[in-house]
Amino acid sequence: MTHHRIGIDLGGSKIEIAVLAPDGGEIWRQRTATPSGYPDTVATISCLVRGCESRLGISGSVGIGIPGVISPATGLVKNANSIALNGHRFDQDVSQALGREVRVQNDANCFALSEAADGAGAGFGVVFGVILGTGCGGGIVVDGRLQQGPHRVAGEWGHTPLPWPRGPEVPGHPCWCGQYGCLETYVAGPALARDCDGPGAHDASLLPERAAAGDPRAAAAIARHADRLARGLAVVINLLDPDAIVLGGGLSNMDHLYTELPRLIPTHAFSDVIATPILRNRHGDSSGVRGAARLWPAA
Repeated sequence: MTHHRIGIDLGGSKIEIAVLAPDGGEIWRQRTATPSGYPDTVATISCLVRGCESRLGISGSVGIGIPGVISPATGLVKNANSIALNGHRFDQDVSQALGREVRVQNDANCFALSEAADGAGAGFGVVFGVILGTGCGGGIVVDGRLQQGPHRVAGEWGHTPLPWPRGPEVPGHPCWCGQYGCLETYVAGPALARDCDGPGAHDASLLPERAAAGDPRAAAAIARHADRLARGLAVVINLLDPDAIVLGGGLSNMDHLYTELPRLIPTHAFSDVIATPILRNRHGDSSGVRGAARLWPAA
């Protein structure tokens, strides 16, 4: 029996909902601002789901992507950079509000699942999905199945150390997770902006344009960023050797990454030849919500 699948992408500033029809086609999409408080967030999600079901005359399964994970040890949200979620039984609270089971997964895992299913990673056996945005995350999909691990941290490469650090990269920047030198503090968008323009900078989107116009500081910053990102992905290749790597998040729009990373990664990876495709995502910022819907099977 086929059914409609509802996906929700819960972000720090917005909540997005989408509905996939039984054939996989998208038939509904809506965005609203994320409330500041936890109870209001749960209530908003419930309202969005009931509202779209009423409009469409359907009842669907519900999957939610969050910027953290549900701890299998405690049942509470952990590792969420949207700190209002941490320490709550989020899946149970939403389930109670809706009167049905819901599935909750890390947003980077949702991205990877979406892109592996019918995005840039479709047709590849092992896909590593990368989020390069405000933070840095990742997800692993093998033969269409999401790999979570017993602690639900599979793919969390953003909180591994920058490989082969040198010069001013040592001892590393402090990270919100409590460690020093995490990849996220070097390759996420705000980190790139700060590397170029100093403390207080947070938007790196214009740096390639500035570099192309002859700004040497911007050119140097994006070159350092590409090299650091290549080192991080070389370790992923050494450990996982995926069939494809798909980039997502705001920085995935930087065209130079798709020429520079294939050139730089082989100098660090442990193989005579490295031909891993570095692919731009197909679904853009819609991948998270599409992947959340796909936490439930089509039939």
